[in-house]
Amino acid sequence: MAPGNALTPQLTALCPGNVVRRYGFQLPAHAESVARARQLTLDRLNRWDIEEETRETAVLIVSELVTNAIVHTAGDHVICEVRDGEGHLRIAVEDQGYGPTGPQLHHVAVGESEGEGGRGLFLVDALCGSWGTHGTSGYGPGRVVWAELARAARATAVRTEPPC
Repeated sequence: MAPGNALTPQLTALCPGNVVRRYGFQLPAHAESVARARQLTLDRLNRWDIEEETRETAVLIVSELVTNAIVHTAGDHVICEVRDGEGHLRIAVEDQGYGPTGPQLHHVAVGESEGEGGRGLFLVDALCGSWGTHGTSGYGPGRVVWAELARAARATAVRTEPPC
């Protein structure tokens, strides 16, 4: 299967040595699903042996994107896909409906209430190399919000003995 689908468009062609791993799941659009999305993502990234720093950041990004999809749309489910390849993770969350403007960074004016909501995309923007949105390729209402996260470098063991 070539990389890319309705959630994540094809960005690279399959070449020898080009390994792309993908994992997706669908959850009901309920607040309780956010914790389940975090756990499913963490379990998969552990199975793939992804670096701890990258795992923690990816789980946070999934949490923010799934929360936004549930809170700001009128669907009955959300779909999440995590793709690992070429030194980065791509996270995509699809909802079933969206407002006329789509996701936006929320600026808090001086003196405005500093409640808990409205800063998720600032966090995504700060932690990811890139993020964006696109429609669902014409097969229904909705939007896909995606984010790309560079994989953390693995620490290498320091040799105490000279090589043979």
